[in-house]
Amino acid sequence: MLAGLWLFIFAIMSVLRTDLYGTRIVQRVAGGGARVRPTTSSPARSKKSFTTLAVTEGPLRGATVPLKKSGVLLGRNPECTLVLDDDYASGRHARVYNEGRYWYVEDLGSTNGTLVDGSTISGPERLHDGSQLRIGTTVLELRR
Repeated sequence: MLAGLWLFIFAIMSVLRTDLYGTRIVQRVAGGGARVRPTTSSPARSKKSFTTLAVTEGPLRGATVPLKKSGVLLGRNPECTLVLDDDYASGRHARVYNEGRYWYVEDLGSTNGTLVDGSTISGPERLHDGSQLRIGTTVLELRR
């Protein structure tokens, strides 16, 4: 009984800590120890997959999140992979996921919508090199 009470207290403390300090955002900087593989020709570079999602505009400008095969959840909720500090973002706003060789973004029924290259999307939208994803005042792009 006492052990269960302690587990409950630790669970509450964990939730409070996450609410107070937010989700950890991984930020990569030039020379930060990232492994770079040399390429011999430009076709090899074009086949290289996207590895990060970078915030280029908005309150989190400069932040990056590593892309996972399982996907990246974007929104205001602390459970999201990238927690957006943006009044125009929904709790679970959108997700970026991998399917085959391509990356897609899907709006999760947000109030204000998700834009890709200036157009509001209504279903899953394939992301290309240089595509800009806008959620409220936050702009993101996939990077290699």
